[in-house]
Amino acid sequence: MKPSHRAPTLALLPAGLITFVCFYLFIAWTFAISLTSSQLLPSWDFVGLLQYERLFASARWWTAMGNMALYGILFITGCLAVGYLLAILIDRGVRAEGVYRTIFMLPLSMSFVVTGIIWQWMLNPGLGIQQAVRGLGWEEFAFNWLVRADRSIYTVVLAGIWQQSGLCMALFLAGLRGVDPNIWKAAKVDGIPIWRVYASIITPMLRPVFFTAAILLFSLVVKSFDLVVALTGGGPGFSSDLPARFVMEHILNRQELGLGAAGACMMLATIAAVVGPYLYAEIRQKKGG
Repeated sequence: MKPSHRAPTLALLPAGLITFVCFYLFIAWTFAISLTSSQLLPSWDFVGLLQYERLFASARWWTAMGNMALYGILFITGCLAVGYLLAILIDRGVRAEGVYRTIFMLPLSMSFVVTGIIWQWMLNPGLGIQQAVRGLGWEEFAFNWLVRADRSIYTVVLAGIWQQSGLCMALFLAGLRGVDPNIWKAAKVDGIPIWRVYASIITPMLRPVFFTAAILLFSLVVKSFDLVVALTGGGPGFSSDLPARFVMEHILNRQELGLGAAGACMMLATIAAVVGPYLYAEIRQKKGG
């Protein structure tokens, strides 16, 4: 009796339905809500694009979007640079490699809330780094970024890089360990400096790893909420506000469900606009290769 090949297909059918219901249908529901005047509870009083007009007219929304762009560029670049540097240092065969890997990965085991609280203590002008340095005799030393409207977003960047650099290090280290040893032997015979090997040979080979790490980090940028709430609360004022916090506050605290849904849809559109071209380029390159 020939084995049936329909059983696996039928077994995967419920998983496909669950994915469709929980993801695509929820996106459609959110978009539909954004076209209504919903406040505390969903209301099917359609008002067209009024919520989007209100969203685009909000100075706070554009502040949040500008902060997300700045935070995203600095956060992703910083994590990739620090993570790659740490991976190279470990890959060079340092002693007690396991200890260093554990230390660098330790911040990743903490939640963003814990990370935010730790850095809030460290950056508090009356308790943290500023007070400690002044206690050593430097009375004029100032590191009060946490309470400055023009510097607060950079404190979120520092805390984020500190936590997520370990993830990038692990990804890059796995990529470096997969490099053919013959490349290093050939470079040594030819007398090529180590830094040149990394810059001209190894780094281009790790392009897929850079792409994967950047996508993972970008997803964290877009949905950043708990780190900002725990570290700065979006302040001073709204100087460190991000779109995720804008959406959550309008839905949960201000009973503006329709406006919050419009903000969520624009966040999804931002993800599609940024990630879409990269995915298309990668897929096209693989097909062409």
